[in-house]
Amino acid sequence: MAQDPSKQQANRTSVRERIQEAQRREQQAAKRRQRIVVTVSAVAVLALAGGAAVAIDSAPKKDDKAAAAATSAPLVVPANAGGADGTVITYGKADAPHTMEVYEDFRCPICKHFEAANGETVKKLTEDGRIKVEFHLAAFLDKNLGGKGSRTALAAAGAALNEGVDKFKQFHDVLYANQPDEREDGFGDVNHLLDLAGQVPGLKTDAFVKAVTDRTYAPWAAKVADAFNDSGVTGTPTVKVDGKPVTLFAGNAVVPPEQFTAQVKQAAGLQ
Repeated sequence: MAQDPSKQQANRTSVRERIQEAQRREQQAAKRRQRIVVTVSAVAVLALAGGAAVAIDSAPKKDDKAAAAATSAPLVVPANAGGADGTVITYGKADAPHTMEVYEDFRCPICKHFEAANGETVKKLTEDGRIKVEFHLAAFLDKNLGGKGSRTALAAAGAALNEGVDKFKQFHDVLYANQPDEREDGFGDVNHLLDLAGQVPGLKTDAFVKAVTDRTYAPWAAKVADAFNDSGVTGTPTVKVDGKPVTLFAGNAVVPPEQFTAQVKQAAGLQ
């Protein structure tokens, strides 16, 4: 049944408003990160110059203790991981001549908008074997917003990757489809992640459940997040094709699949 045009317009306006709000919050978070870096750097310089002892609030918080305990465990790299130290997840034909790099954070609301609009297109672009996708996943929103949802979801994604690249991609898509408000730490609950994993046929093996519950891949998730931090990419989502950036948003709207596809093919020299 056709939808009332006024309702369609209202829906489009609502999407634009959500993207604007998400972008505003991400810009504020970026400014907070910059202020923290500048402040800590200034304190360090003053301390070195004056020979003073500087005490920055270093009392570990509960989540910090849990993260430290998890990441101090032995490093286990999931099967099917690639790249330096196994920090890259490749989807598609491994020897495809062209590479699409996708940089995301599971808690990033703008990533959710990108995935909703073009996630299926990303998948389709790999089908003829000319383009592969390399996922580079971040966890910086945990520090910006508090909690552990980004890194807990990333560790669970590692458990899915261990079951298979297709299982990872399906779980990745389920996480974005069910992403909580980034101010809520819904992905910090492993039981919630296991419930979501039930939407991926065949994923919830005994090994997967144990790996998620025991946070087996938390040290690996920390390395993946560190690799993102070292990549030079300053925001999510970011997409590059053969090193060339692809425009993901036009004004306050996600570019449509046709425009996204055209950009990817142009960057890869496939047009």
